[in-house]
Amino acid sequence: MRAAFRSPTARLASLGGALALLMIGALALHVPGADTVGTPTRANLFVAVLALGVALYLAAIRLVLRADLPRSALWLVLGLAVLMRMALLPSLPFLSSDIYRYVWDGQVQAAGINPYRYLPVDPALEHLRDPAVFPLINRATYARTIYPPAAEAVFGLVGRASASVTGMKVAMLGFEVVAVMCLLRLLSLSGLPRERIAIYAWNPLVLWSFACDGHVDAVAIGLLGLALLVRARRRDGWAGAILAGAVLVKFLPIVVAPAFLRRGRFRAPALAGAAVVAALYLPYLSAGRDLFGFLGAYGSEEGYDTGAGFWLVAGLSHLVPLPAFAGRAYALAVAVGFGALALWIVRRRTADASPAAVALCRDTAILAACATAAANPHYAWYYAWLAVPATVAPIPAVIWLSAAPVLFLIDPFNERFLWPALVFVPAAALALRSVVRHRPAVPIPAKALEGTA
Repeated sequence: MRAAFRSPTARLASLGGALALLMIGALALHVPGADTVGTPTRANLFVAVLALGVALYLAAIRLVLRADLPRSALWLVLGLAVLMRMALLPSLPFLSSDIYRYVWDGQVQAAGINPYRYLPVDPALEHLRDPAVFPLINRATYARTIYPPAAEAVFGLVGRASASVTGMKVAMLGFEVVAVMCLLRLLSLSGLPRERIAIYAWNPLVLWSFACDGHVDAVAIGLLGLALLVRARRRDGWAGAILAGAVLVKFLPIVVAPAFLRRGRFRAPALAGAAVVAALYLPYLSAGRDLFGFLGAYGSEEGYDTGAGFWLVAGLSHLVPLPAFAGRAYALAVAVGFGALALWIVRRRTADASPAAVALCRDTAILAACATAAANPHYAWYYAWLAVPATVAPIPAVIWLSAAPVLFLIDPFNERFLWPALVFVPAAALALRSVVRHRPAVPIPAKALEGTA
């Protein structure tokens, strides 16, 4: 009996079962009907439970990456992933109200109206207001929709089939299915164990971001997974087109474009991507200068213009008074550094024998993690997309960044440095450790390797 329990499969089942119990049990902390967890004390306890879930998740992933598991372990991973999502799906969102804007934009488009033209409170949309959705739309009095046209196209399609939060959540889980199927195929193409899909499927931040809150990032994740698979199959034009679709769901995926352009493959993906961008914006051009909605004011609301929204700048402000241009200086430094990283990735040649899909996902993971960490949004779900490339290229710092931001669901100090440091400091330490461990102590000349087996 003890020998059976010590088997890797039994340990994985134990960790996965404990994770599922924690994630499902966390629902009990939510006060029914409340649009948040309920009280600050309950919110703190809720995040503590999720943090414990992250610890179990990391232990499970360590086992998946190191143990020799049977093929049947895949069904254990997928079964628990489905169970956790089905348990959270019926719950109304209580960690974010963004989905109500999605449903509203879908209803507006179902009525034949451009969603970029009006504020939700505009009298022109009065006939669309309902007690289930309209009262819960955030920024309804001052912000036109911020979502790009690919996201709006999805909202519109869902809105024609269902005007409910549950319908929108089901659609988001459908895009998760696309991501999982693509990742499973990428793992197979790379000769890697398919149970590594647990890196994505068991991630607590992924789970709560989509199964509970139904964030639109799930659409971008599905499209990114598909773009990676198509690019691994050397369909450059299609990869560029699909990646452009992901960018017009949530602009952030543009940062991984250099990974798709390695070895001079530029023309086909660039032309296809530009065509997709034009086609997606075309139906909404009647909005004129309001086509980008609330995007321009969003940076100011998040403190990016002053620098207060950036983790490093916020930390420096605790030590010394900073000039008014500190935020712009930080943004410029990040742009230069990221540009150098992107150029290095586009031009470099892979030194090891990694399969093409692994190299692609590794480059994507590095670009995505660096850009997301540099922007350091304080909304937890912005980090969930990092779990996609990390599934095929499991970089420890990226896996950490894809899950640990569950801590951002609360802000006990009401400032942008101390609490986020619990996420960013370990991420930096893990990244430094990876760089040091993978740097050869003595370079080996290429000629010295000739003739070796």
